[in-house]
Amino acid sequence: MTLTQILMSQFSARVWPLWAAKFALLALAFAHISEQVFKLYPCDLCLRQREVYWAALTVIVVGGGLLLWRRGGLRLWGGLNLALAAVFAVGVGVAGYHAGVEWGVFAPLSGCTVASADALPSAADILKALSEPQATASCTDAPWRVHGLSMAGWNGLLYLALMAASLSAGLGAVTKAKVSP
Repeated sequence: MTLTQILMSQFSARVWPLWAAKFALLALAFAHISEQVFKLYPCDLCLRQREVYWAALTVIVVGGGLLLWRRGGLRLWGGLNLALAAVFAVGVGVAGYHAGVEWGVFAPLSGCTVASADALPSAADILKALSEPQATASCTDAPWRVHGLSMAGWNGLLYLALMAASLSAGLGAVTKAKVSP
């Protein structure tokens, strides 16, 4: 039995979106806890990575809801999983780019700056800050690394695993739908 066959047999096309939603919610919870409790403020690229999880959750809720409502067949559930694989592939790209920026491989985006906190803000500074986007943490600095990987690197690996599992569930469903009448 090949690795692909093992993966395809492990994930049901109807069950995998629920697992993907759980992983997405856990990743978002971890990101918000890191921000609120450990004061690891997100940069612009960190926020883009969160948007991918929100997009995946949207695909799961809307697509899964429509399929349950219309009693979609196995081929349609496979399509939902393949759509999830595409969303997670975008996450792999965003996280990979972010990790590359942290390692100095890629140039950072123009919005990846660090706010200066040298002096207390004046009333004019506060009014200006309320009308303009706020600066966030720098995209080039990783606040921590575990086994050489930053949070962006670990997030990229999670996206890669979610993409592979979604692809496996989707291809497995489409293959089974072609075999069965």
